[in-house]
Amino acid sequence: MSKRDYYEILGIDRKVSDQQVKSAYRKLALQFHPDRNPGDVVAEERFKEAAEAYAVLADREKRGLYDRFGHAGVTGSGPGAGGFDPTIFADFSDIFAGLGDVFGFGDIFGARRRRGGPQRGADLRYDLEISFEESAAGTDTTIQIPREETCETCAGSGAAAGTSAETCSQCKGSGQLRYQQGFLTVARPCSNCRGTGKTIAKPCLTCRGAGRIARERKITVKIPAGIATGQRLRLYGEGEHGSAGGPSGDLYVVVHVQEHSFFHREEDDLYCEMPISFPTLALGGRVKVPTLDGREDVHIPAGTPAGTRFKVRGKGMPNVSGRGRGDLHVIARVAVPKKLTREQKHLLEELAKTLPQEKLDGEDATEGEKPFFERVKDIFG
Repeated sequence: MSKRDYYEILGIDRKVSDQQVKSAYRKLALQFHPDRNPGDVVAEERFKEAAEAYAVLADREKRGLYDRFGHAGVTGSGPGAGGFDPTIFADFSDIFAGLGDVFGFGDIFGARRRRGGPQRGADLRYDLEISFEESAAGTDTTIQIPREETCETCAGSGAAAGTSAETCSQCKGSGQLRYQQGFLTVARPCSNCRGTGKTIAKPCLTCRGAGRIARERKITVKIPAGIATGQRLRLYGEGEHGSAGGPSGDLYVVVHVQEHSFFHREEDDLYCEMPISFPTLALGGRVKVPTLDGREDVHIPAGTPAGTRFKVRGKGMPNVSGRGRGDLHVIARVAVPKKLTREQKHLLEELAKTLPQEKLDGEDATEGEKPFFERVKDIFG
């Protein structure tokens, strides 16, 4: 029976890079590995077939011979024949590094994963909502988080007072049991000690042998001024405690800032719309604009059209890194009174009569927009 083409086996083109060869093999190894397909003879054959193809195509010299002479170049009947050697799997540790969590074991083709030693605690995340004002000024807040901590009764050993953990008799302390599957040697966590390499005859009554207990912990978090939604604070060592003397993980506080009813934030700049009376826009004057630090006087030049933007420098949000502040952008809007007295209405009508009629009739109005006088009549009746 003739062998299948190695490129066909891996599902790749002959011109692919070495990294693409590696990626293609890794995908097939995950799919057809015997530990994922126990008792499946077809899957085991596909796995061996892919491994053989990779052993040749991952080696530049062998790949060159295969490209020139086909299978004859690498099976003993052609120049530079080397044959397929199952021991090539000893060099595949980079391919299978990190796959122990997928298959549930810590040793694949020599890529050993230490068990039972010090392990770093898990990182934690906490989502914190603060007000816009707290974001602008900065604040200290106290949060309460649940986390796994080292049991103080047994100091994390899991054994009752006066006793200690013993070396597992089944795995001899390695935490793993090796199995031979054809030419493959794989390892699985020891079921007797659950991969720790230790057994406990008398468990600690406080943690029931786990060495860790769940606790609620209060932590004070300093929120810097200018922080924005989505930014996070890293509190080193405030995550879950490590095991077997390993370091604690970190706590990541992800900040969510509430929207403000008046200000809109873009990076460190603030934007707001300020209602200004028509007489002030027409005649000019000064208006007091709200800022984060109180009211600020803004000069309005005579003849200012609605939509004009004024910049108030240094009145935006503080930069979270402490490098200055953004600006406040004030957008002028016409303040239209909802109710008018009879006298006010009469004065407004008299004003309308004195304005240039051609503009009131809409000659300069934009397409689809009513003339000014018609809009006034619509508003005031």
